[in-house]
Amino acid sequence: MAKLTLFIFFLSSLLIISSSLAFQSDELLVDDDEFGLEGAKPQSTPLHTSSPQPQQTPTFRKRYSDLDLDSKVQFTLEHAFGDSGFSPAGTFSARLKSWSHGGKTLTKLRFSRNGFSDEEKDSFKNLLKGDDFYRIRLPSSVISPPGKEFVVASVRARCLPRDGLDEHFVIHMEGANILAVSYGSLGACQYPRQFKLPAKWSFNSHTILKSSEQAPRTPIFTEEILGGENAEGEVEPPPERSFWAKYWMYLIPLGLVVMNAVTQAANVAEGPTGGQAGGSQVQQSARRR
Repeated sequence: MAKLTLFIFFLSSLLIISSSLAFQSDELLVDDDEFGLEGAKPQSTPLHTSSPQPQQTPTFRKRYSDLDLDSKVQFTLEHAFGDSGFSPAGTFSARLKSWSHGGKTLTKLRFSRNGFSDEEKDSFKNLLKGDDFYRIRLPSSVISPPGKEFVVASVRARCLPRDGLDEHFVIHMEGANILAVSYGSLGACQYPRQFKLPAKWSFNSHTILKSSEQAPRTPIFTEEILGGENAEGEVEPPPERSFWAKYWMYLIPLGLVVMNAVTQAANVAEGPTGGQAGGSQVQQSARRR
């Protein structure tokens, strides 16, 4: 009887221990699956395997704010002989860069010059004989249609003929606007200017494009003529200035100094005279008493 009781106690204890172990293992499995603890059993891999995804390469997008847009522009050169009207004489072509901040810049300037017709050659010969002005003009804006606003320049016709007709353009720009144009011969124009027909009636053109904030106050190609020419071709000296025109800046201070000295001398002379007059009046009043 005692052995049976001991066997039943042992068997019941074994059942309790096994049930407690089973409960603990179930709890650990749930914790492992739910919280991903270290040492958890790896999940069974699925039967089907997915194909590996291709590796995506990073794409680089260009910043359009850093890009510039180019557009081709053309504008016409016009010329006139003396006081005659203007007519087309050539075409300028260039690239207009438009920047993201709104600015514009003219680059890659090209020039196509029209040759003189027979009528224009005769008009230019008349300019050479009279040493008159040959004029050119450009539109003030290269993107707007030509209107009434132009930039005009001129040069003595006798300055252009060399072996051919040498001309030099300096165009001053601000964005898409032409502020000024300097026009003349490639070299210095000798004075007195000699009458000379060009050996070739073809232009040798040189162009320079300058971007600036304001136009120059004086054009690059200017002729400083101190005196005119008489009938014999001799240079007349400039008229001589008068004595006052030469030395007025010295005469005015000198006059002020003299006037100041005269005024002080007059004040000094009036002092003793006034004192003597006062003394004589006192003496006369004393005698009357």
